[in-house]
Amino acid sequence: MHLTNDQKQFYQDNGYIILSGILTPKEIEELSTEYNTTFENSSKYNTEALWDGNWKDQVIKKNDDAPVTIQSIHNLQFHSAAFSKLLHNDKLLDACEDVMGTENILLHHTKAHIKPPGKGAPFPMHQDYHYFPFKNHSMVAVFLNLDDSSPENGGLAVYPGSHKDGPQNDLSDVQTHHYVDQNKFPLDKATPVVAKKGDLVIFSYFLVHGSYINRSEKTRRMFLIQLFGAEDVPTKDVHKSPGQGWVLRGRNVNRSSDITKRYQL
Repeated sequence: MHLTNDQKQFYQDNGYIILSGILTPKEIEELSTEYNTTFENSSKYNTEALWDGNWKDQVIKKNDDAPVTIQSIHNLQFHSAAFSKLLHNDKLLDACEDVMGTENILLHHTKAHIKPPGKGAPFPMHQDYHYFPFKNHSMVAVFLNLDDSSPENGGLAVYPGSHKDGPQNDLSDVQTHHYVDQNKFPLDKATPVVAKKGDLVIFSYFLVHGSYINRSEKTRRMFLIQLFGAEDVPTKDVHKSPGQGWVLRGRNVNRSSDITKRYQL
């Protein structure tokens, strides 16, 4: 589903776009069922994914919140074919092509997060850029809501237009997790992304974003896909994932990139 001119302009101005109608109700339910099964089958493993770092002193402890938690699994396309099919959804790739400016689209990685009711952990305001910087900054995230999403149940929050300023300072005190200045970009001043089950949010890896604590009585689930243009190359040899460089549309025109060398393609 290619974007309208107004949608393209909204993305250029704000760094993100919310899309409805990409997936059919049947596709959404299949993904929802396979998502639940994947987490159930992983229950014996440690899936805790609370974001590390001293940002918690500013955000969580400041609000006197009870202990929070979040569960995460990466690369769900290796767990169920439902997620492999989603990666090749033509309507989704049409929209990604429009915002990325290329028909040559490669997979970086996927992951899923579950926020349990009443104690689902927030995410600090951050940029995905710091995890996997690329030369031409083609990287985008595709955020699939598998439940209705709002600030009450720990939904996404963004700073519209922040993508135009490029990389912000990484203030993390740990090597494993990155985040920006929580005083410059406080969560309570961010714009909530209110979405329905099945809605997709596409956003630039420069967009400053985070998420709220799930204070509701229901679980909130999401699935994330990170994509980059085949013409682009990473500037750091970091964040390697199985299947990275998988061609979802077009061709891998940059055969000399570190991504393709890694798998001797």
